[in-house]
Amino acid sequence: MTLKRIFLILLTLVAIASSGLDLYESFQKPQFQSRIELYQTDIQLQAASWKPDDSGDDSNFETLQKSLTGEKPFEAATKQYQEVRESAKANVAKIETELDKLSLENQTSNNQTSNDQTSIQRTSPQKIQLQKSLKDLRELVALLDLRLGILQAKEGNTETAIETWSELQSIPEIEPEYSETANVLSALWSEPPQILDNAKNLIKTDLEGWFRDTSLTQLYKSQQLNEPLIQVQQKAQKSAKQSLLKLGIVVSLPGMAGVTGIGILIFAIAQRIIKGKNSILGQNSDVSWTIPWDSEIILQVFVIGFFFAGQIMIGKFVMPILGLTLSKIIPLTNVRLQAFFVLLSYLLVAAGSLIVLYFSIKPFLPLKSDLFRFNFKDKWFLWGFGGYCAALPIVLLVSALNQQLWQGQGGSNPLLQLVLNSHDSLALGIFFSTAAIAAPLFEEFLFRGFLLPSLTRYIPTWGSILLSSFIFAAVHLSLSEILPLTALGMILGFVYVRSRNLLAPMLLHSLWNSGTLMSLFILGSSTQ
Repeated sequence: MTLKRIFLILLTLVAIASSGLDLYESFQKPQFQSRIELYQTDIQLQAASWKPDDSGDDSNFETLQKSLTGEKPFEAATKQYQEVRESAKANVAKIETELDKLSLENQTSNNQTSNDQTSIQRTSPQKIQLQKSLKDLRELVALLDLRLGILQAKEGNTETAIETWSELQSIPEIEPEYSETANVLSALWSEPPQILDNAKNLIKTDLEGWFRDTSLTQLYKSQQLNEPLIQVQQKAQKSAKQSLLKLGIVVSLPGMAGVTGIGILIFAIAQRIIKGKNSILGQNSDVSWTIPWDSEIILQVFVIGFFFAGQIMIGKFVMPILGLTLSKIIPLTNVRLQAFFVLLSYLLVAAGSLIVLYFSIKPFLPLKSDLFRFNFKDKWFLWGFGGYCAALPIVLLVSALNQQLWQGQGGSNPLLQLVLNSHDSLALGIFFSTAAIAAPLFEEFLFRGFLLPSLTRYIPTWGSILLSSFIFAAVHLSLSEILPLTALGMILGFVYVRSRNLLAPMLLHSLWNSGTLMSLFILGSSTQ
C-alpha cells in the first residue's frame, strides 16, 4: 500500500467522522417539514374563510374552495396543529432528558482528577446545541398554542382555548411577549370580553394571516369599532380569494405531475414485464462504463476536493471570515446578503471540488465519449421530465414514512427556512439561481457524472446507484432528509444510467428544486 493511499484513507476516516458528527448534531435540531405543512394548513384556513358575493359570478371559486379545503377545514387544521404541538412537546422532553444526562456526566467528571477540564470541554458544544434547540422548540410550542387556541375558540370551544393559552404561560424561557399575547387572546374570548393594553399591536406582531384577521375581528367587535372591522373583513376576503388561487397552484401542479408519474410508472413496469430488455426501462441495461481511474482518484476528488477544500476550507474558514468582514458594512440579517452568501458559498464549494476533479482525471484525458456525456439532440428532455413526474409519488411516499420515523426531529436544509420567510424578489431570484441552476449542474456532474460510473468499476450498476445516492443524501448533513434524498438520488441515478446523458438528471433535479422553491414562495407569501 502506497503512502498516498494510506494518507487518503486517514483523510477519509476524518471526513466520515466529521460528517457523522454533523449528522448527529442535526438529530438534535427540529425538522422543518412539519412547519411547511402548517403553512399549507394556514393557507387552507384563509381559503376556507372566503365567502362568495351576491352577484353569483363566483361559482367557479366555490367549486375550487370545496375541493381544496374539504368539508371541515377548521377541524382538520385543529387536528394538524395538535399533532405538531404534541410532537414538539415530546421533543422538548427528549432534549430536557439529554441535558439532564449531560449535567449528571459533568458533575461526575468534576469529582474525578486530571481529565476533568477535557471532559467538560468535550460536552460543552453539544450542550450549547441542545440548549439552542430547546429554546427554539419552546418558542415553537408557544406559537402553536397561540394559534391552536384561536382555532379552538373559532370552533366554539372557548374554555378549551383559554386553557391552551393559560398553559402557554407556564412554558419557561420564552419571549415574554408570547405570554402577553396569550393574555390578550384569553381576555378577548372571555365572557364578557375584556380589552387589554397594547392588544392590537401584540396581535399584529405575533400572529399572521387567518389567525391575525380572526383575532382583529374579535377585537374590533368587542370594541364596537365598525369601520376598522369592515376594513379587516374586506382585507380578509381579498386574502382568502388570493389564497384559493395560490392553494390551487401549490396542490394542483404537483398533483397533476404526480398522477402523470403514477401513469408513467405503471406503463414502464408493464412494458418491462412484456418486452424485457427492449423496453424503456431496459435501455442501456447491459452497457457499462470503462473507468480508467481507481479508488484513489475517487477518494481524492471527494475527500480532498469536496470535503476539505469545499466544506472545511471554504465552509468553515473562508465564508465565516468573509461574513465577519462584510457584517461591518451590511447587517447579516439582510435577506439579500444572506441569499448572496448562500450562492457564493455554493459556487466556491463547487469550484474547489471541480478543480480537484479536473486535475485528478487530467492524466486520463481525453476521456471516452460515454463519460460526462452531454447530448442536446438526445431524448434527455423526456427522460428528465418523465423522471421528475415518476419521482414525485415515490419520494412523497418515502417522505410520509420518514415523517413518522423522525417525529419532527433530524434537522432540515436551512435554505428552506430562508426561502419561506423571504419576501424580497431579488433575494428569491438569487435563491432560485442557487437551488434550481447551480445545484443541479454541480451535483449531477459530481455524483452522477463522476461518482456513479466510477463505482461501477468495483460494484454492479444497481449497487453504484444505491451507494452514490446514499452519499448524495448524506452530504446534505440532515438525518431527516437521508431517506427522501436517497430515493430521489436513486431515481436521478436510474435516469442517468438509462439515458446516458447528464442533461436528463440535471433537468430532473432542476424541476424538483424549482417546484419546492415555488411552493415555499407561495406558502410564505400567503401569511402576510
